[in-house]
Amino acid sequence: MDLGLKDRVYIVTGASRGLGNASARALVADGAKVVVTGRDEKTVTDAAAELGSAAVGVACDNADPSAAERLVAAARAHFGRFDGILISVGGPAPGYAADNTDEQWAAAFRSVFLGAVRMARTAAAELNEGGVIGFVLSGSVHEPIAGLTISNGLRPGLAGFAKSLANELGPRGIRVVGLLPSRIDTDRVRELDALSGDAEAARRANEAAIPLRRYGTPDEFGRTAAFLLSPAASYLTGVMLPIDGGARHGF
Repeated sequence: MDLGLKDRVYIVTGASRGLGNASARALVADGAKVVVTGRDEKTVTDAAAELGSAAVGVACDNADPSAAERLVAAARAHFGRFDGILISVGGPAPGYAADNTDEQWAAAFRSVFLGAVRMARTAAAELNEGGVIGFVLSGSVHEPIAGLTISNGLRPGLAGFAKSLANELGPRGIRVVGLLPSRIDTDRVRELDALSGDAEAARRANEAAIPLRRYGTPDEFGRTAAFLLSPAASYLTGVMLPIDGGARHGF
């Protein structure tokens, strides 16, 4: 199936590792060009180099108010166009309501929430008909995850923002989509499993609750992201798609 990605240009934030990196790889594999970002210059440079001439790396923090405009400018300068953005950021600090500090909440709000809003707002002003804005959110949009109180508080709000944005941008032919990963086998999820004190036992328990009885792979997430960002998904907007092996049982 031709997703229609050839020569289209996307920004993928948080793309030096994990789900953002998997998404960038899937986009490039289908012919797109990408601007990959992350906070550490070396890891971003290395990630872009691994993707080859179809990628350029720009080190920046989603919390930086100037980041969004810099990234759009980089897309146009290096590849001559801008077709969409996938907004991904590392998960906020784990912890329970009594444990997380004001500082942790404030830092997560700036990066996870406000940074994403700024990215989307800037992208919306720069995109033309056929453009797309994607948010990497979490299964916590639908159901809180124990030990991830900050994520439980911020991700559903971003999903609400994304839904509102889809309504506002639809008349311009710009789509907005959300991806809701659950147990995908990334460094982040392995770190969360380890917090239990027995990572293997935690993984077995989590897999037992997933109908497919396994964690997803980053490549499976990346291919789904590439499809949702592509013209092949041109009639999908406002959707919040669980990528969870069936872990969400509700409609």
